[in-house]
Amino acid sequence: MANLLLFITGSFFKLCSFSLLILFLISCSSFPSTEAYDPLDPNGNITIKWDIMSWTSDGYVAVVTIYNFQRYRHIQAPGWKLGWTWPKKEVIWSMMGGETTEQGDCSRFKGNIPHCWGVLNSWAQDPATAASSFQLSVGQSGTTNKTVRVPVNFTLKAPGPGYTCGPAKIVKPSRFVTPYGRRETQAMMTWNVTCTYSQFLAQEAPSCCVSFSSFYNDTIVPCSKCACGCQNTSQPGSCVESKASHIAPVANSYTPLVRCTSHMWPVRVHWHIKLNYKEYWRVKITITNFNYNMNYTQWNLVVQHPNFDNLTQSFSFNYKSITPYTAINDTAMLWGVKFYNDMLLEAGPLGNVQSELLFRKDKATFTFEEGWAFPSRIYFNGDNCVMPPPNVYPGLPNSCSHQLTSALGLLVTLLAAMALLFGHA
Repeated sequence: MANLLLFITGSFFKLCSFSLLILFLISCSSFPSTEAYDPLDPNGNITIKWDIMSWTSDGYVAVVTIYNFQRYRHIQAPGWKLGWTWPKKEVIWSMMGGETTEQGDCSRFKGNIPHCWGVLNSWAQDPATAASSFQLSVGQSGTTNKTVRVPVNFTLKAPGPGYTCGPAKIVKPSRFVTPYGRRETQAMMTWNVTCTYSQFLAQEAPSCCVSFSSFYNDTIVPCSKCACGCQNTSQPGSCVESKASHIAPVANSYTPLVRCTSHMWPVRVHWHIKLNYKEYWRVKITITNFNYNMNYTQWNLVVQHPNFDNLTQSFSFNYKSITPYTAINDTAMLWGVKFYNDMLLEAGPLGNVQSELLFRKDKATFTFEEGWAFPSRIYFNGDNCVMPPPNVYPGLPNSCSHQLTSALGLLVTLLAAMALLFGHA
């Protein structure tokens, strides 16, 4: 009887454990994924709009438009690549404004197989260049709203991985205004696809680091040593010495070829506290490119600092406030002036851009103590830069003396207390 009771009890506990495990897995899968959530751009996404403009004898003609609704993350060279799976045996007869890598099931037809790519700017930086569209003629498809089939398994590379696309959703047909604005036309059918970005899914290390300096301290806080890998002395050519007289250009190569440094980052952002006035203070920002294989066109910088609500002037960069949470204005987007410094050139004497920022002091919050004057977060081209640890920030010159005075005061107090105690004894 005891053995039977023991067996039943053991089976009960195993069943409970198994049930708890199943319940845990179900509960975990029920929570929405937050991998793609960006606290500075919580609603940012890339939306793909597929508009069927007319029907043909064996399919349709569609205009596909890609909108970059991300505030500061843009798609740079070599550009985006859009993919999907046809639900049946559809083929692409022709395309305007884009090219395809796979035309479809062309076993019964003859045709060329080219490729497709493009560059998109960020929405906040330049909305006019934040969209791209192409037209395609699809055959072997449905010819009405009821018989056409929506493509599945959309993928977006921009230019590498990192984007996750949801399923296509049929929406209200798009309406278009003619060039002269006299009348409107309407698509026969429209579906949307939403893609979101995650730096974690991209499986890439950050592309930039941050260094600090100030006028009140001789200490220069560099980018963390070997943070992006150390120089590989056993493999010549893994980086380029700054004294190299000539570097052979590499055609159509986007693989980073960086200058040999202690940190090995392709891009460094330096924040220097330059001057202190009675009612204002000034900062100099320098962005340096250590990559010999990349010019960063239409670059941008996102900086988070509590004093941006009192920014008075940006001298050589364009500025726009980013307020994901309307009650707090502590984030700014900076980018270059067109035809002046909107391109960060490849590594070399001209491979940097810089500007100064003038802030008005808020007497209630302003201080140079405890690293307050340094930013809490910096993004370059949408990627989070690696910041120095707070314990190495340049401190005020008298901070050590304050600590020493406090320590001496505490020691004197302890000695006086001990003397008083022994005196009474």
